[in-house]
Amino acid sequence: MISTKCLIIGSGPAGYTAAIYAARAEMKPLMYEGLQPGGQLTTTNEVENFPGYPEGVTGPEMMVQLRNQALRFDTDIRSGFINKVDFSGAVHKCWADDGTEIHAETVIIATGASAKYLGIPSEQHYLQMGGGVSACAVCDGFFYRGQETVIVGAGDSACEEAHYLSKLCTKVTMLVRKDDFRASKIMADRVKKTANIEILYNTETLEVMGDGQLVNGVKVKNNVTHEESIIPCTGFFVAIGHTPNTDIFKGFIDLDETGYIKYAQPGSSRTNVPGVFVSGDAADKTYRQAITAAGTGCMAALDAERYLASKH
Repeated sequence: MISTKCLIIGSGPAGYTAAIYAARAEMKPLMYEGLQPGGQLTTTNEVENFPGYPEGVTGPEMMVQLRNQALRFDTDIRSGFINKVDFSGAVHKCWADDGTEIHAETVIIATGASAKYLGIPSEQHYLQMGGGVSACAVCDGFFYRGQETVIVGAGDSACEEAHYLSKLCTKVTMLVRKDDFRASKIMADRVKKTANIEILYNTETLEVMGDGQLVNGVKVKNNVTHEESIIPCTGFFVAIGHTPNTDIFKGFIDLDETGYIKYAQPGSSRTNVPGVFVSGDAADKTYRQAITAAGTGCMAALDAERYLASKH
């Protein structure tokens, strides 16, 4: 059994920033990095919008730098993940996948969210290659300026991302699986009124096409007529939602209907459990950027420090 003043569950910009602040406040944080150390950014080839990197940086490189900064202040970083918690008592109990039991005075949740993908092999291939598949138009749209792109999705965020891409790209083709949008009327209308967005209803993706390195088209099928066609494009965006990685907190932490952690109070990182704080995409379904995740990591560490100070 290990006792710690501060346990950080998860890594990424939120977790590593929380670790930097907590370590500098002499909280001697213990961090479990999770299944994907560095989080979603490890699948991002080029990060150009994080302040302080005028030449841009790759996602994995940036995460290594943040991790090294946390280590510099003596954060105890462990590989592995937390697979069970018990927040019912005065002591916050957590268990790691190797069976280690941890008793923490404060817990900072930085488990993030996972983008949903279609799951077809060609999509996954180009996602890994970094050659044209993305789940974030705001992050990656800039690389496709003056080009043609395809976006899959029918909800508000898909409409928002399509509209964002339409300002950068010569043409955006939107693939909607059913015969209408799931999005609110105002968002759907905005997309319909945008001249360079073409909407294809009843359309499903069969294959992301390319030369093995870069995407050059998408093969689609109309699920009513069964007609197949190829749409030329250099970028394929998937906007079918995210899944917050919060299952282990069910029953202890208040979650919204889609599984995101609810803040107990606006402007703070507190959850409904005293001493448990949340940062990053596990609670943020609006912005989902590295810089906002890092900001909430800082907030969570400061809130945890104040919580400990009020107890001692």
